[in-house]
Amino acid sequence: MRIEPRENQSLGRLILALFLAVAAALSVCSLLILWSGASPVQGWLLMVKGALGSKFAISETLTRATPLIFTGLAAAVAFKAKLWNIGGEGQFYLGACMAILLGTDTGLSAWALIPWLFVAGALAGGLFLLVPTLLKTHMNVDEVVTTLLLNFVVLLFVNWLVFGPWKDPMSMGWPQSAPVVDAAALPVLLAKTRLHLGFVLGVGAAVLVWLFMERTVWGFEIRAVGHNPNASRFAGMPVNAVIVRTALISGGLAAMAGVSELLGVKGYLTTDLSPGFGYTGIVVAMLAALHPLGVVASALFVAMIYIGADSMSRAINISNYIADVTTAVSLLAVLCALFFTKYRIRRG
Repeated sequence: MRIEPRENQSLGRLILALFLAVAAALSVCSLLILWSGASPVQGWLLMVKGALGSKFAISETLTRATPLIFTGLAAAVAFKAKLWNIGGEGQFYLGACMAILLGTDTGLSAWALIPWLFVAGALAGGLFLLVPTLLKTHMNVDEVVTTLLLNFVVLLFVNWLVFGPWKDPMSMGWPQSAPVVDAAALPVLLAKTRLHLGFVLGVGAAVLVWLFMERTVWGFEIRAVGHNPNASRFAGMPVNAVIVRTALISGGLAAMAGVSELLGVKGYLTTDLSPGFGYTGIVVAMLAALHPLGVVASALFVAMIYIGADSMSRAINISNYIADVTTAVSLLAVLCALFFTKYRIRRG
């Protein structure tokens, strides 16, 4: 038996493989629902109803998908250049910290303040990712380890802030910062829901990242360096500079997720602002095969699973951890599907 690359890899085959992989994952998870004593058909219908069955359900799904779009884009851009950014969670919180630092005491109007907070947050996240990136390019330090460990450094820093200098004296003892000013709050898109402008910004960011990756020289260099850094260097590309630019973009996108979540949903900084958006963004990116537009679809899919699982859990008494299992199995199935779209097994 030998593994050989396929000669042609069509987009249609890739999309079909992704759909079949997700269908296979749902079939496997149906066995778990059946094992728990419930009907898989009823379970999945309740999950869909919980995620899409009403205006409130749809708004919650889109709200949950918003930070996942940003963190999914962050992982997709970095992974395209083979820069393994596992630090999306820390960059997320740094963006939120910048939003609090600059958005709690200012006289700017909303038209000036909101863009400024997003730009400042993106700069903080991008510059923070430069630390492990420069260690990788100049000292060959594994960025998987450094970016992962820096997540905990940032979380401890945030914990110190909300228990110490940034603790709101009006919070009745709860560890949280003072809220941002009203002008910094993102506009609500649907009345009486939490759906905010961040979702539109996330979709817009996905389109811009796609255009950047497919239509610009810098985007081509990112893809080329990820495909073969030695060949790219031989062709005259500044490989280290490309990786640094990729880090700035990736860290900035992850930080924008934190800005969006803080300005659109919470309004103040806490240590539980993110339930793991930085890590889930990696899953979102892989489910989308690192395609920026596919990130939007995979973020919606993952958000539907998590929002719908809560509803299914309440209705038929199934643990909402089925959402984590479904997401994990879907990821494994998609990875297998991606492998077989690129390679085939031959006898001989």
